[in-house]
Amino acid sequence: MPDTAKETAQDWSGTTEADLALIQRIIPHRYPFLLIDKLRDIRLGKGATGIKNVTFNEPHFQGHFPGVPIMPGVTIIEAMAQTSAVLVGLTLGLVDRNPLVYFMSIEKARFRRKVVPGDVLELDVTVKRGSSKIWKFDGVARVGDEVAAEAEFMAMIDLNGRD
Repeated sequence: MPDTAKETAQDWSGTTEADLALIQRIIPHRYPFLLIDKLRDIRLGKGATGIKNVTFNEPHFQGHFPGVPIMPGVTIIEAMAQTSAVLVGLTLGLVDRNPLVYFMSIEKARFRRKVVPGDVLELDVTVKRGSSKIWKFDGVARVGDEVAAEAEFMAMIDLNGRD
């Protein structure tokens, strides 16, 4: 009988983009907390750009703020982290392995521009350092040529939490 782990193993080394289906095979987030729509410019172990199409239908806009919808800064940073988690998942071959990713720190967070419905948020993340478990990133969120937010953050990958 063939080894199913080897049967389903795939080489992700040439991957430069991730669509929504692939994202959902790597990170556990789902509506209403899946905050990225796709990744592009993936450079395994180095960086990637996440894309978030901001729409008025997102639940946080009902209360943040009524009549003046603004994407909360913490959700922008979470979208950066989700981009990073997909990058790490591809880098380490964790597709379909159900990893959990936990924030360890968020530093130097700055918010420069409002993000509102209709914006396309580009989330550039760069690996500062990474190992099998602990990763540190620089993140910059942009709308067009304008910086909306930036942060440095660290996360831990946990495969034992869901296996």
